[in-house]
Amino acid sequence: MKDAVESSVERLLGEIREEVRATSAYTGRTELAERVMAAMRKVPRHAFVPDDWQSGAYCNSPLPIGHAQTISQPYIVALMTDLIQPKADDVVLEVGTGSGYQAAVLASLVRQVYSLEIIEALATAARERLQRLGYANVEVAAGNGCFGWPEHAPYDAVLVTAAAAQIPQALIEQLKPGGSLVMPVGERYSGQTLRLLRKDEQGRLAQGCTLPVVFVPLTGTAQCSSV
Repeated sequence: MKDAVESSVERLLGEIREEVRATSAYTGRTELAERVMAAMRKVPRHAFVPDDWQSGAYCNSPLPIGHAQTISQPYIVALMTDLIQPKADDVVLEVGTGSGYQAAVLASLVRQVYSLEIIEALATAARERLQRLGYANVEVAAGNGCFGWPEHAPYDAVLVTAAAAQIPQALIEQLKPGGSLVMPVGERYSGQTLRLLRKDEQGRLAQGCTLPVVFVPLTGTAQCSSV
């Protein structure tokens, strides 16, 4: 069983590398940082996938996790992680915990992850799963991620795993000068692009990366202001 999982993981990593090269015109990346790829190798994706979908745990595709939500495609998880250029001492805000897989990858690379999930049942399940797997540097809360988590701000990076027509203003305000925010932006299930926002030391914003993507919608956006 262990050999089969290791073989599946290595095959998946190869597919991620191929897709990174194939999408380099959009992302500006022909390869991802080795420590990001090491985190992708280390985190057991099958532990975050529902029992009914275990056969596809190491396929390079999103999978349903219930409540009309998904665990993201591994390539997208790796790319979004790489785009924020995570450092060992970083504190990162994630919006959209889902199964906890993206949080686990981040936790392997940074000092602390704060993760918000609007669906309470998913937040509870992810919190228990991450604790059981030993990710002590992840804190999960149920709440509307559009407002961020101001108690722990500012953040070195913000990563949003659901799409909205615009970026919530609170998330930009909670981003440190010199920090990065990555989020899919666009209409519900169509016309979305993955955006990278960087805030310079003077607080000015610059955008990059326009990879076409499809994410589930970020809920709760009607209650908060955006840019």
